[in-house]
Amino acid sequence: MTFDVHQLDVFLLVGAGVTLLAILAVRLSSRAGLPSLLLYLLMGVGLGDVGIGVTFHNAELAHALGFAALALILAEGGLTTSWDSVKPSMRLGLSLATLGVAVSVAVVALLAHFVLGLPWQLAVLLGAVTSPTDAAAVFSVLRGLPLSPRLVGALEAESGLNDAPTVVLVTLISTGSVAEHGAVVTGLIIVFELVVGVVTGLVIGFGGAWLMRRAALPSSGLYPLAVLCLSLLAYGAAAGLHASGFAAIYLAALVLGNSELPHRIATRSFAEGVAWLAQIGLFVMLGLLLTPSRITWTVVGTAVVVSLMLTFVARPVTVWVSAVVQPMPWREIGFVSWAGLRGAVPIVLATIPFAKGVTDAERLFDIVFVMVVISTVLTGPTLPPVARWLGVTRQLEARSLDLEVAPLERVSADMLQVTISQVSRLHGVEVGELRLPEGASVSMVVRDGHTIVPERRTVLRRGDDVLIVTPHGLREPTVKRLRTVSEHGRLGRWLGE
Repeated sequence: MTFDVHQLDVFLLVGAGVTLLAILAVRLSSRAGLPSLLLYLLMGVGLGDVGIGVTFHNAELAHALGFAALALILAEGGLTTSWDSVKPSMRLGLSLATLGVAVSVAVVALLAHFVLGLPWQLAVLLGAVTSPTDAAAVFSVLRGLPLSPRLVGALEAESGLNDAPTVVLVTLISTGSVAEHGAVVTGLIIVFELVVGVVTGLVIGFGGAWLMRRAALPSSGLYPLAVLCLSLLAYGAAAGLHASGFAAIYLAALVLGNSELPHRIATRSFAEGVAWLAQIGLFVMLGLLLTPSRITWTVVGTAVVVSLMLTFVARPVTVWVSAVVQPMPWREIGFVSWAGLRGAVPIVLATIPFAKGVTDAERLFDIVFVMVVISTVLTGPTLPPVARWLGVTRQLEARSLDLEVAPLERVSADMLQVTISQVSRLHGVEVGELRLPEGASVSMVVRDGHTIVPERRTVLRRGDDVLIVTPHGLREPTVKRLRTVSEHGRLGRWLGE
């Protein structure tokens, strides 16, 4: 197969048009309260056999591209997740991603076999591919809801970590390794891949953060590229060790995203853009892979039953069992049960048995595809009213500073750009009351487009952009002091520390 310049021109024309349309569709999906994945999947179907006529039936290529897109989405999730928000709920998140996955697989497999009459291999595969929640859906939907950090942290940790064990499990089942080695050896293989993946991600994450703090790159645009490459390096290194690349990339990105690196805001913005592009390409591709003529009423009926079993039986049981390690009020457990958003991950996982030639793999793919659409329509728009009905919403609380760091290598200093948010307690504080470490100084305040050269009595206001210059060695204490005042006000030294 050749790819010439003319084909490149057509590819760029169609690709740019579809991508632009998908970007504009985000606003429509947000108004409807639906994750944008639903529109992207339907766009892919419209581009396929029943629409424009683009032909794409390569399950192996879809499998590979799907994994690449998931890696980028998990990297963005790690880079933009606050460790302070997920730390209190990490035990629950880990439990949901491990014990919860095992419980969900067992419950769905039993129901699929005895209720739907599916053969055991297909029933277990159905349980495995539908167990993980979708990181893209969770990150995009939940971050727009005023929920407590504990709930958001638990759901984000779950969606970031549960891909790893399910990918291993689905691969082992599809290749016949489970039947060959038995349950005990299969469990040991999964544990090995997870442990080595976690260690690899942490090593590259902390090592990469150390490197980025000391690298004086000639352009600020290189820092986001370097951080994303470090995250992908963790994935590749773990895969090279026959371990879980998904666990490695998420944890490496989580470490890098919570380290005080130069140009953090630019890095996060770049990662968000790359993740959106990966989501659009992934969902459109999966829509193309679907053959609508195979979607019979039998497939739709099976998908409806699976969606109902997953939503009202498997997910609640999973959360109740997983919450043993970190008990929560029943209202919060109820919301976590309802917020098990499925998305591209189950469809991507369904391409594994498809690519391996498993019997009835096409039927499995079709059922999972329709189930994801039904689940998205059922849970996505209802999350806000369910959160209010259960009483788990909260008032907006003070959050961390929007802080950008730019190195000034020639003078061995750093310039901090701090944006004072609407809820920051820096509002009303005088510059002299900041009590920054000696050697750090506020050099400029930008307010409503006007530049102010500050004095000690200059009062900071909401929306101000404050530029602070600090020697390299004082950057960490300066940032810590700014965060303390932002959260606790001018008396933060005594009341907040």
